[in-house]
Amino acid sequence: MGARDLFMYNLPDNRFDTVPLLDVVKIIEELVEKLQPDTVYTQHGGDLNIDHVVTYRATLTATRPMVGTPVKTLYAYEVASSTEWSFQQFSPVFHANAFVDISETLETKIAAMQVYESEARAFPHPRSPEALRAIAQRWGSVVGLHAAEAFQVIYAIL
Repeated sequence: MGARDLFMYNLPDNRFDTVPLLDVVKIIEELVEKLQPDTVYTQHGGDLNIDHVVTYRATLTATRPMVGTPVKTLYAYEVASSTEWSFQQFSPVFHANAFVDISETLETKIAAMQVYESEARAFPHPRSPEALRAIAQRWGSVVGLHAAEAFQVIYAIL
């Protein structure tokens, strides 16, 4: 996939709500300081998964657009079986307004998801290969592509 680094932290799975938000903010702030990214992607804050909600909130805090921060663009992304299963009942609601053409890399994405064995599922689950393909094709059809990844721009400093 081309990842150069992997950063692991001892946070409790599906229990980020038991960790002080400031602790998660500090982890992200340290990564921003170390990596100096101009663009950051985070889980969407309206997901069912509490870890995604806490990560979203902590990322918003850690990347707030203050003088000297390298982050100029913040995107949120949907997570299959976490974003849509909230049925738009939690705020914020995911509003896709930025799209990346993944027509050429869709099968790589699906293969990568299958390596994540603890999260991959059989159809009709949203994380099945068939459903992931359908989601990408659906977003692609919205913007005139064969397949697309949808994002929500949280902020963009141009």
